[in-house]
Formats: sequence, C-alpha cells, structure tokens
Amino acid sequence: MSESLEIDLDAFWSLIDQAKEHTGGPSEWLMEQLMDLGPEQAKKFDTIARVYMDAAYQYGLWTAASVMERYGCSDDGFMDFRAWLVGQGKAVYMAALKDPDSLANVPSYQDYRFDSLPHMGDYAYEELTGREVFQNFDPAQYSALKEELEKDILYGDGINYPYDQADIPAYVPRLCAKYLTPEEIKELAQSRGCTWNLTSAEVRLARQGPKSSRVTKTNRRKHDHER
Repeated sequence: MSESLEIDLDAFWSLIDQAKEHTGGPSEWLMEQLMDLGPEQAKKFDTIARVYMDAAYQYGLWTAASVMERYGCSDDGFMDFRAWLVGQGKAVYMAALKDPDSLANVPSYQDYRFDSLPHMGDYAYEELTGREVFQNFDPAQYSALKEELEKDILYGDGINYPYDQADIPAYVPRLCAKYLTPEEIKELAQSRGCTWNLTSAEVRLARQGPKSSRVTKTNRRKHDHER
C-alpha cells in the first residue's frame, strides 16, 4: 500500500472492505496497512471510526441490539455493537441507520465478525508512537469529519426514540423473527415494561419525539381493533 494514501471517508470504508476479504486475519491485515501508512493516517482512521460509531448512538439501534443480544444490551454492549456495525461495511451501516430492521439480512450477530476492525487505528497509533490516540485528540478534526459524514446519513423515522418493550415486535419485526422465539415475541408484545432509565433527562427528551411510522401504524391498527 502506498505510504502517501490519505485516509478520508472513502479510503476508510475501502480499507474495511479489503480487510473483510482476508478471512484468515482481517484485523492483522488492517493493522499492517495502518502501520505502513504511519501515525497520522492511523489516527485519522481512528477518528473516522469513532465518528461513525458516535453517529450510530441512536436508541432505535440500541433496541435492535437488544434483540440481537437476546437478553438486552448494556452500555458496553452497545459500544461493542456499534463497533461491529461499522465493521460490517458502509452498505450495512447506512442501511441500519435508515432502518435497524435491515440487520436481519446480515449474518448472525453472535459470531461478532469484524467487530475489532474499527479499533485498528487506535492500536496502530499506539504501536507506532507509544501513546494512546486519545492523548492527541483533535476536536476540530472530529467536528469537521462529523459534519462531512453526516451529509451521507439518512436516519429513519423514529431512529432515536427509546421504545417500550411492547413496541419492539412492531419496530423490528424481522429481527425479532430471526433472534427470538414466537413465545418471546408474544411476551414482548404484551409487556408493560420499559428498560430505559426514565429519570434520565436525555431519555425523557428523546421520548418526546416521534416513533417510527411502522410502530405508529401498528399501534393504531391495534387500537382500532380493540375499539
């Protein structure tokens, strides 16, 4: 790989895709490429990965992750999930931000394929410099990249709504069918529970926003039937 390669958004996704082709050691291959490119490019790769992971911090995706984990998803678990999501490549990532239920088309989450790829910039930078990348965090670079990449993202309706358990089968029906038993889906649909911290100002604010139209329509049909 040319040492003059400049890591931009396209190069980032290209490296992710190329790494995935090295099924015997995708992380090792990517680490080698970033080491060859030098510390500044490794740092930029890491910054781009972090911005994409942060852009995926959406409650609707957290709901999807909880289904794919089967028994809920902790803060740390959701961080791992977002790294996994970036590691799947741009097409899967963008589709998930538009509709988390599209992740039903992706191979099973339980094997955690490629979840380490977004961290390779951090590892390469530390190996090259002896310093952790956060020690040289550049807020201006982060903000510029965030503004650039968000131009390509199309967030789906209700992507940042903290859904109640009863909403989950309607919000991500295909994921539920893939990861849950019919009995578990029925229990969710009949649940009166909420797993979110309703004392959190952030959660309360998010719950003032709209739900997915798919959930709203499903709930409206249910309400009309009950009447």
